[in-house]
Amino acid sequence: MKSILLIGLGRFGKHIAMHLNQLGHQVMAVDNVEERVESALPFVTNAQIGDSTNGDFLESLGIRNFDVCIVAIGNDFQSSLETTSLLKELGAKLVVARAARDVQEKFLLRNGADEVVYPEKQLAKWTAIRYSADHILDYIELDDDHAMFEIPVPPSWAGRSIGQIDIRKKYNINIMGIKRGGKLELSLSPDMVLTEGSTMLVLGKNKDLQKCFRI
Repeated sequence: MKSILLIGLGRFGKHIAMHLNQLGHQVMAVDNVEERVESALPFVTNAQIGDSTNGDFLESLGIRNFDVCIVAIGNDFQSSLETTSLLKELGAKLVVARAARDVQEKFLLRNGADEVVYPEKQLAKWTAIRYSADHILDYIELDDDHAMFEIPVPPSWAGRSIGQIDIRKKYNINIMGIKRGGKLELSLSPDMVLTEGSTMLVLGKNKDLQKCFRI
């Protein structure tokens, strides 16, 4: 369980609060609009109405006590930038800020953000890859060169073992898990037989994955 400061309770921020709550983390939420704070109360440990660009207000929250500070302000980049910079000045351990454009990402990284999330850009790439191929069920980008796909077991692989297929040797791809009937199996062995209707979690370089599964 982590202690998280979440600043900005618009649609994006509220969804973050909901998921952090489901994961069991302690969340202090902040927004300058009372209605947003009230709507987030069921999902957070504590909440305050305040201006995150005010250094005295931020300092009163005890910034150094949080494991992560998330700046989810979406419609006021100036406030997002000032908040991000102040958090770092006040000793925040990890500052994660939201960007809506490439130039914002650059400014945030230069002014205190340790990491930047770019929801529209990241979701656009996921959507393009997920829905441009009929057989991709999910996709996670690990870095510029590596990714993990959830993909159905190809018909030609059904009834064969992981060792017989040996895609690690042929394509430099690892099978990380097998999902059967909604249950994920991570303890795999070369003798495990792949079955039709199951899906695989495969990890590798993008070019190898594209070549192997014709993505």
